[in-house]
Amino acid sequence: MELMEQYRRAQDGLDAVLAAVPDDRWDVPSMCAEWTVRDVAGHLIWGQWQLRAWAAGEPDPDRSGAPGSPRPGTWTGDDPVETWRKARAASVPALTGEALARTTTITGIGEVPLAAVVPLMITDTVVHSWDVGHALGMDLRLDADLVALAADWARQHVVRRPGFFGPEVTPPPDADEQTRMLAFVGRRV
Repeated sequence: MELMEQYRRAQDGLDAVLAAVPDDRWDVPSMCAEWTVRDVAGHLIWGQWQLRAWAAGEPDPDRSGAPGSPRPGTWTGDDPVETWRKARAASVPALTGEALARTTTITGIGEVPLAAVVPLMITDTVVHSWDVGHALGMDLRLDADLVALAADWARQHVVRRPGFFGPEVTPPPDADEQTRMLAFVGRRV
């Protein structure tokens, strides 16, 4: 399953970024309006539990980590990296071939096969990895294949409204693929 391998690589990239966050930097502003680095991590942790719920046919977790939530950082607990790793470890095994073929109802989207949600999760993970890294001054080079996947997904599905993606930013004429993708989803590089 190439898609699941791509998702694993996106998660590995995020894991490395989160592991590099100094203890005293979790509450600094992120590149997401009104969210701290902790809030971004909380949103991504919530996403793991949401994906698991869809895959396992379980009730959705509370929406406090959903896009646009005011303080998703509450999902991180005392150790954001360990909380991320536990959520990831609980989610991934639920993503079986059978589960990915199952349709699920997603608020604002409707009925879709769960496999169609994985590119969204990859995009979210890749973009938010950059959001955290950039907020902390890291020169983060994202996986080129994942950047291409995220750019393709975003061009077909991006939702531009507060709490989701901002207005497209014009990239410099000599911008690389990463910069163009990030500009398309509203990030100033």
